[in-house]
Amino acid sequence: MNSRHLLGTVLCAIFVLAASSAVVLGQNDLAADRLLPGNGEDLPPSSSQTMADQPQSAGSPDVGCCPSYCCPRWIVSADFIFLDRIGGANQTLVERVANTPTSNRIPGSNSFGALFSAPGTESLNGSDLEQGFYGGPRVDLISHGDSGYDWELSYYQIDGWSSNGTVVPNSDSDCLVMHAPGRWLEPAETPGGWLGWIQTNQTGTQAMSWNDTSQLYNAEFNLRWNPSSRVTVLAGLRWVNLRDDLSGALSPPTMPEPPFWNTTTTNNLYGFQIGAEGKLLEHGRFSIELPVKAGIFDNNAEQTTAVSVIAKQVTSGSASTNHAAFVGQTGLQCKYQFTNDLVLRAGYEVIWIDGVALAPGQVQETYTTTDNLHNTVQALGVNCNSSVLFHGATAGLEYSF
Repeated sequence: MNSRHLLGTVLCAIFVLAASSAVVLGQNDLAADRLLPGNGEDLPPSSSQTMADQPQSAGSPDVGCCPSYCCPRWIVSADFIFLDRIGGANQTLVERVANTPTSNRIPGSNSFGALFSAPGTESLNGSDLEQGFYGGPRVDLISHGDSGYDWELSYYQIDGWSSNGTVVPNSDSDCLVMHAPGRWLEPAETPGGWLGWIQTNQTGTQAMSWNDTSQLYNAEFNLRWNPSSRVTVLAGLRWVNLRDDLSGALSPPTMPEPPFWNTTTTNNLYGFQIGAEGKLLEHGRFSIELPVKAGIFDNNAEQTTAVSVIAKQVTSGSASTNHAAFVGQTGLQCKYQFTNDLVLRAGYEVIWIDGVALAPGQVQETYTTTDNLHNTVQALGVNCNSSVLFHGATAGLEYSF
C-alpha cells in the first residue's frame, strides 16, 4: 500500500536525521555532556578539573565510561501514556434496505430471506468505530554497564479503548440488515446466498447497536550501545499483544438475549527490533531527544466468532494463523533535570502496527448455516490485513541512582 511505503520512508528519514544531527551536536559540545546530569557547580571542583584536564588515550571513545559520581548505574522511569487509536477494518456492519414484504419474502415461507441479498445503503462501517484517547502506565528500567553498553526492560499497557455505533430505522418500511456469508435453509428455499440479521421498525424505536473495544500490551528487552555522548543505538526482542472485540446486538432487546454477533481477535507479535535515540537539543537542564524503533514480527493471530440466530442459541467457531507484521515507533521526548537524580519528562509518541487482525475484518471469514432448529458457525480463516495507528502524549518521572 502507498501509505505503508510513505510511513517507512518517513521513519527512515527521521532515523538518519536524528543520528546525523546527534553526532554533529555531540562533537561540538562534549564538555557540556560531562557535566550532565546537573550543572557544573553540582560537581566537586577537583573532580570537574580532573575530568576536563585528563588526557584521552588514542582511539578511546568520547562517552564509554564516566566516573561513578557522575554516571548512575540504574535509571528507573514511570510514565502515563495517553494515546488515540486510529484505523480499523473496512467492513460494512449495517445497511438500510427497503422493506417490501411481497417481493422480499421467500415463496412459500414467512422469511424475509430475499432481504439477505438485496442491495442496500451502508449506514455503519467498522472503520467508523473510532475509539478515541485512553491512558495507561509505562515503566522502564535501564542498567548502565561498562564501555558504553547498557540493557533495558520496558513495559506498558492500555486496556480501555471503546467505541459504540447505533443505527435506528427511519420508518416502518426501513430494514436494518447485517450481511455475512452463510445460508438460511428452509423447505422452500434453495441453499445458497447470504445470511443476514433483519431489524424493522415494528417496535418503534429498536435499533442495531455495535460496540468495539481494544487492549494493547507491550514488553521489550533491548541491548544499548552508546557510540557517542548524544547517540544510543539499540537492538532487542519485543512482544506486542493487540486484542479487538466487536459485538452487535438489538437495542433495546425485545427480551433478555445475547448479542447476535460477537467476534474476538487476539494478535501476539513476537520479533526483533532495532532503533536509536538521538539528543537533538540541549540547553542547561533542558533537553529534547528523538527515539526511533522498528522491527519485523511474527503475528500469531486468532479469531473466535459467536453467532446467535435461532432461539437465542449461541454457537461459535475459531481459527488461527501466523502472519508477518511490522511495528514502528517514534516521537519526541522533552526532559528537564530538577536534580542530579530526578528528571521530569514529557513528550509525543507514535506507534504504527501493520499486519494485524481486527474484529470487523473477520465478518467475511465467518460462515453460518441456519435452519429452523439450530445454527452452525465455521471460521474460514483469519484476516490479518489491517493496520492501526496509536499516537498521543506521555508524561512522567525518571530517577537515577
